[in-house]
Amino acid sequence: MFTIYVYVLETLADWELGYVTSELHSGRFFKKDAERVSLKTVSYSKKPIHTMGGLTVVPDCLIDDIAVNETSVLLLPGADTWNDPKHSAIIKKASEFLSSRATVGAICGATVALANFGLLDSRRHTSNGQGFLEMFSPAYKGQDYYIDEPCVADNNLITANPTGSLLWAKQIIEHLGVFQSDTLEFWYEYFSTGKAGSFFALMQTLPPPPSE
Repeated sequence: MFTIYVYVLETLADWELGYVTSELHSGRFFKKDAERVSLKTVSYSKKPIHTMGGLTVVPDCLIDDIAVNETSVLLLPGADTWNDPKHSAIIKKASEFLSSRATVGAICGATVALANFGLLDSRRHTSNGQGFLEMFSPAYKGQDYYIDEPCVADNNLITANPTGSLLWAKQIIEHLGVFQSDTLEFWYEYFSTGKAGSFFALMQTLPPPPSE
Protein backbone atom coordinates (compact mmCIF):
# COMPACT_ATOMS: atom_id res chain seq x y z
CA MET A 1 0.00 0.00 0.00
CA PHE A 2 1.19 3.51 -0.81
CA THR A 3 1.06 6.11 1.94
CA ILE A 4 0.78 9.65 0.61
CA TYR A 5 1.85 12.32 3.11
CA VAL A 6 0.65 15.81 2.18
CA TYR A 7 2.48 18.53 4.05
CA VAL A 8 0.12 21.33 5.06
CA LEU A 9 1.20 24.83 6.07
CA GLU A 10 -0.29 28.30 6.30
CA THR A 11 -1.22 29.84 2.91
CA LEU A 12 -1.04 26.44 1.18
CA ALA A 13 -1.90 26.90 -2.51
CA ASP A 14 -5.09 24.81 -2.73
CA TRP A 15 -5.22 24.42 -6.51
CA GLU A 16 -1.75 22.90 -6.78
CA LEU A 17 -2.81 19.75 -4.91
CA GLY A 18 -6.33 19.30 -6.26
CA TYR A 19 -5.71 16.97 -9.19
CA VAL A 20 -3.25 14.63 -7.51
CA THR A 21 -4.91 14.28 -4.11
CA SER A 22 -8.42 13.80 -5.50
CA GLU A 23 -7.35 11.01 -7.86
CA LEU A 24 -5.09 9.21 -5.39
CA HIS A 25 -7.63 9.43 -2.58
CA SER A 26 -10.72 8.47 -4.60
CA GLY A 27 -9.09 5.78 -6.73
CA ARG A 28 -11.91 6.31 -9.21
CA PHE A 29 -9.71 5.69 -12.26
CA PHE A 30 -7.36 3.11 -10.75
CA LYS A 31 -6.58 0.01 -12.74
CA LYS A 32 -7.71 -3.39 -11.55
CA ASP A 33 -5.56 -4.68 -8.68
CA ALA A 34 -3.78 -1.31 -8.25
CA GLU A 35 -1.99 -0.76 -4.96
CA ARG A 36 -4.24 0.73 -2.32
CA VAL A 37 -3.49 4.30 -1.22
CA SER A 38 -3.71 5.94 2.18
CA LEU A 39 -3.59 9.75 2.13
CA LYS A 40 -2.61 11.67 5.27
CA THR A 41 -2.08 15.35 5.94
CA VAL A 42 1.01 16.07 8.02
CA SER A 43 2.47 19.17 9.64
CA TYR A 44 4.81 20.42 12.35
CA SER A 45 1.91 20.58 14.84
CA LYS A 46 -1.68 19.42 15.13
CA LYS A 47 -2.99 23.00 15.02
CA PRO A 48 -5.37 23.76 12.11
CA ILE A 49 -3.82 25.55 9.14
CA HIS A 50 -5.56 27.90 6.73
CA THR A 51 -5.03 27.57 3.02
CA MET A 52 -4.68 30.40 0.54
CA GLY A 53 -8.29 29.72 -0.46
CA GLY A 54 -9.52 30.10 3.11
CA LEU A 55 -10.05 26.42 3.89
CA THR A 56 -9.18 25.03 7.31
CA VAL A 57 -7.17 21.78 7.46
CA VAL A 58 -6.46 19.84 10.65
CA PRO A 59 -3.32 17.71 10.16
CA ASP A 60 -3.74 13.95 10.57
CA CYS A 61 -0.25 13.39 11.91
CA LEU A 62 3.09 14.98 12.79
CA ILE A 63 6.40 14.88 10.94
CA ASP A 64 7.79 12.37 13.46
CA ASP A 65 4.94 10.00 12.56
CA ILE A 66 6.06 9.68 8.94
CA ALA A 67 7.26 6.23 7.90
CA VAL A 68 9.93 6.46 5.22
CA ASN A 69 10.10 3.54 2.78
CA GLU A 70 9.78 2.89 -0.95
CA THR A 71 5.98 2.95 -0.78
CA SER A 72 5.90 6.37 0.90
CA VAL A 73 5.21 9.58 -1.02
CA LEU A 74 5.74 13.10 0.32
CA LEU A 75 3.90 15.96 -1.42
CA LEU A 76 5.07 19.51 -0.75
CA PRO A 77 2.67 22.20 -2.03
CA GLY A 78 3.39 25.83 -2.70
CA ALA A 79 2.78 28.45 -0.01
CA ASP A 80 3.93 31.95 0.93
CA THR A 81 5.30 30.74 4.27
CA TRP A 82 8.04 28.30 3.29
CA ASN A 83 10.75 30.65 4.61
CA ASP A 84 9.61 30.03 8.19
CA PRO A 85 12.38 28.00 9.96
CA LYS A 86 9.83 25.58 11.46
CA HIS A 87 9.47 23.97 8.04
CA SER A 88 13.10 22.82 7.98
CA ALA A 89 12.07 19.56 9.68
CA ILE A 90 9.95 18.44 6.73
CA ILE A 91 12.72 19.30 4.28
CA LYS A 92 15.12 17.13 6.28
CA LYS A 93 12.49 14.42 6.03
CA ALA A 94 12.33 15.00 2.26
CA SER A 95 16.08 14.37 2.14
CA GLU A 96 15.49 11.05 3.91
CA PHE A 97 12.81 10.19 1.37
CA LEU A 98 15.10 10.82 -1.58
CA SER A 99 17.96 8.85 -0.02
CA SER A 100 15.60 5.94 0.67
CA ARG A 101 14.19 5.89 -2.89
CA ALA A 102 10.84 7.11 -1.61
CA THR A 103 9.03 9.66 -3.78
CA VAL A 104 8.99 13.43 -3.22
CA GLY A 105 6.76 15.79 -5.19
CA ALA A 106 7.37 19.53 -4.79
CA ILE A 107 5.62 22.39 -6.54
CA CYS A 108 6.03 26.16 -6.67
CA GLY A 109 7.41 27.63 -3.41
CA ALA A 110 8.28 24.19 -2.05
CA THR A 111 11.06 23.98 -4.65
CA VAL A 112 12.76 26.94 -2.95
CA ALA A 113 12.74 25.05 0.34
CA LEU A 114 14.40 22.07 -1.38
CA ALA A 115 16.94 24.38 -3.03
CA ASN A 116 17.85 25.93 0.33
CA PHE A 117 18.69 22.45 1.61
CA GLY A 118 20.82 21.58 -1.43
CA LEU A 119 18.42 18.92 -2.66
CA LEU A 120 18.26 20.35 -6.20
CA ASP A 121 22.01 20.77 -6.68
CA SER A 122 22.46 17.46 -8.52
CA ARG A 123 18.96 16.47 -9.63
CA ARG A 124 17.02 17.57 -12.70
CA HIS A 125 14.25 19.92 -11.59
CA THR A 126 12.10 22.92 -12.44
CA SER A 127 10.56 25.83 -10.57
CA ASN A 128 8.76 29.10 -11.27
CA GLY A 129 11.07 30.27 -14.06
CA GLN A 130 14.70 30.91 -14.85
CA GLY A 131 16.27 32.95 -12.05
CA PHE A 132 13.49 32.30 -9.53
CA LEU A 133 15.50 29.92 -7.36
CA GLU A 134 18.57 32.18 -7.42
CA MET A 135 16.36 35.08 -6.32
CA PHE A 136 14.94 33.32 -3.28
CA SER A 137 17.64 30.78 -2.43
CA PRO A 138 21.18 32.16 -2.08
CA ALA A 139 22.42 28.61 -1.39
CA TYR A 140 21.10 27.23 -4.71
CA LYS A 141 23.77 25.63 -6.92
CA GLY A 142 21.65 23.52 -9.26
CA GLN A 143 21.57 25.79 -12.31
CA ASP A 144 23.04 23.08 -14.56
CA TYR A 145 20.16 20.77 -13.66
CA TYR A 146 17.36 23.28 -14.14
CA ILE A 147 14.90 22.50 -16.95
CA ASP A 148 12.51 25.21 -18.07
CA GLU A 149 9.38 23.05 -18.26
CA PRO A 150 6.13 23.03 -16.23
CA CYS A 151 7.03 19.70 -14.61
CA VAL A 152 10.21 17.63 -14.42
CA ALA A 153 10.72 14.11 -13.05
CA ASP A 154 14.14 12.85 -12.00
CA ASN A 155 13.64 9.31 -10.71
CA ASN A 156 11.89 9.75 -7.34
CA LEU A 157 11.87 13.58 -7.34
CA ILE A 158 9.04 15.30 -9.25
CA THR A 159 9.01 19.10 -9.32
CA ALA A 160 6.66 21.58 -10.97
CA ASN A 161 5.85 25.25 -11.29
CA PRO A 162 2.41 26.57 -10.24
CA THR A 163 1.01 26.26 -13.77
CA GLY A 164 2.04 22.61 -13.95
CA SER A 165 -0.23 21.09 -11.33
CA LEU A 166 -2.07 18.87 -13.83
CA LEU A 167 1.13 17.56 -15.38
CA TRP A 168 2.62 17.17 -11.88
CA ALA A 169 -0.34 14.98 -10.95
CA LYS A 170 0.08 12.97 -14.15
CA GLN A 171 3.75 12.30 -13.50
CA ILE A 172 3.16 11.33 -9.88
CA ILE A 173 0.34 8.96 -10.86
CA GLU A 174 2.50 7.50 -13.61
CA HIS A 175 5.40 7.01 -11.19
CA LEU A 176 3.14 5.11 -8.79
CA GLY A 177 1.66 2.99 -11.60
CA VAL A 178 -1.90 3.02 -10.27
CA PHE A 179 -3.53 3.92 -13.62
CA GLN A 180 -3.40 1.95 -16.84
CA SER A 181 -1.24 3.86 -19.31
CA ASP A 182 -4.15 4.56 -21.68
CA THR A 183 -6.37 5.66 -18.78
CA LEU A 184 -3.70 8.13 -17.70
CA GLU A 185 -3.25 9.53 -21.21
CA PHE A 186 -6.98 10.07 -21.76
CA TRP A 187 -7.35 11.48 -18.23
CA TYR A 188 -4.65 14.04 -18.92
CA GLU A 189 -6.03 14.78 -22.37
CA TYR A 190 -9.53 15.38 -21.04
CA PHE A 191 -8.52 17.67 -18.19
CA SER A 192 -6.09 19.62 -20.35
CA THR A 193 -8.39 20.06 -23.38
CA GLY A 194 -11.93 19.64 -22.08
CA LYS A 195 -12.89 17.60 -25.16
CA ALA A 196 -15.86 15.31 -24.55
CA GLY A 197 -14.36 12.62 -26.77
CA SER A 198 -11.42 12.31 -24.40
CA PHE A 199 -13.78 11.78 -21.47
CA PHE A 200 -15.64 8.97 -23.21
CA ALA A 201 -12.34 7.40 -24.28
CA LEU A 202 -11.20 7.62 -20.66
CA MET A 203 -14.30 5.83 -19.41
CA GLN A 204 -13.80 3.06 -21.97
CA THR A 205 -10.41 2.22 -20.43
CA LEU A 206 -11.79 1.51 -16.97
CA PRO A 207 -12.25 -2.03 -15.67
CA PRO A 208 -15.86 -3.22 -15.51
CA PRO A 209 -17.57 -2.90 -12.12
CA PRO A 210 -17.47 -6.08 -10.03
CA SER A 211 -20.44 -8.35 -10.59
CA GLU A 212 -22.78 -8.87 -7.66
